[in-house]
Amino acid sequence: MKHVIIILFGILFLISCGKDDKAKLPKKVVKEPVVSTSVKKNKPKEKSVVEIDAEGVANVTITSNDGMRFDIRKFKVSVGQKVRLTLNHTGKLDKKIMGHNVVILKKGIKASSFAVAAAAAKDNDYIPAGTSDVIAHTKMIGGGESSVIEFTAPEKGTYNYICSFPGHFAMMKGKLIVE
Repeated sequence: MKHVIIILFGILFLISCGKDDKAKLPKKVVKEPVVSTSVKKNKPKEKSVVEIDAEGVANVTITSNDGMRFDIRKFKVSVGQKVRLTLNHTGKLDKKIMGHNVVILKKGIKASSFAVAAAAAKDNDYIPAGTSDVIAHTKMIGGGESSVIEFTAPEKGTYNYICSFPGHFAMMKGKLIVE
């Protein structure tokens, strides 16, 4: 308490010692009123991440990295359409440390339950042996690698896809929408 009183007296002393009181006061700033004229813009149309080639194949490229991210969170294809999915890993880490894959799960399969089972399947690229829960999957890849798979789009619906490397599914996931 004694120190607080000394500091307060010191501040008062410094304030009262000046010759020109106006020079010590901050200049008053007058702000003009701000008038908001926001105009709602139409949201840009979502850019398609699917390219259809001359044979009607839906080509999709998903990029992953050492930051455990897929660059595409959803893509749409048509029922019965042939899909060519390419997974690129742009990171530098080995697949034993930061491996990634894309596993497209059948409708109704819970990603977290599948991921728990997959964690025990290290010798099989973290895909449980004999599973019937998967529509298609890429191989497990490390930094600088790619994997390509082809499959036929299933019936109409929304399907989850994940990376099945242990602990990755929570951040590395997306939706395949079949229309």
